[in-house]
Amino acid sequence: MLWYVAYGSNLHAARLDWYLRGGCPPGGLRTYPGCRDRRPPRRTLPLLIPGGVYFAGESRAWTGGMAFYDPLLPGRAAARGYLVTVEQFADIAAQEMYRPPGADLAGILAAVETGRATLGPGRYETLLRVGVHEGLPMLTFTAPHRAVEVRWTRPAPVYLGMLARGLCEAHGWDAARTVGYLAGRPGVAGRWTRPALRRLVGTAHSGSPTGPAGRQSSSDSLLDMPGRRT
Repeated sequence: MLWYVAYGSNLHAARLDWYLRGGCPPGGLRTYPGCRDRRPPRRTLPLLIPGGVYFAGESRAWTGGMAFYDPLLPGRAAARGYLVTVEQFADIAAQEMYRPPGADLAGILAAVETGRATLGPGRYETLLRVGVHEGLPMLTFTAPHRAVEVRWTRPAPVYLGMLARGLCEAHGWDAARTVGYLAGRPGVAGRWTRPALRRLVGTAHSGSPTGPAGRQSSSDSLLDMPGRRT
């Protein structure tokens, strides 16, 4: 078992469920094959991890910018930990990389052992270990480049709306805090106005059905991961 740390659209449990069970999500342009093991996560956990989220590139599934994680950006990135099997994490990562589930992702072990593994030059092909919780590694995936090395791009409304729902689900944030967080992300700042963000977040927070998120008990309080030691 390990913790899959989501910081983008997979903050929203229903979005992650399409990776687990397969299919084409509403508003999406891509059909996902799903994982070999389609069970929901055993637990979920709200997280703050060192670094930040930015938007770049062009999503083939949603259009607009995609969320990436840069551990060297200042501040904290809001994230969500999902307790899944190693096989499930491998299959989720493979689908993000446009590879078939079941592909050989031996880099997972390298990321666990060394903290980082690069499986290719493309988006989401860099695995990072962002911490350890309850003796289990916490892994995520992102692009190989830094935020300052690429052109930031505006995320599409449907994509950003899923992040807003996920922040509400995982962290219990109200609309004002969600708007404040998203407004400061590179790719959103200067490309989304505050009024447009408030409308988007208000719609997202008004509630749409969520998919299986795994158990999040009262004992699973916010985990704020420490920064890197220098």
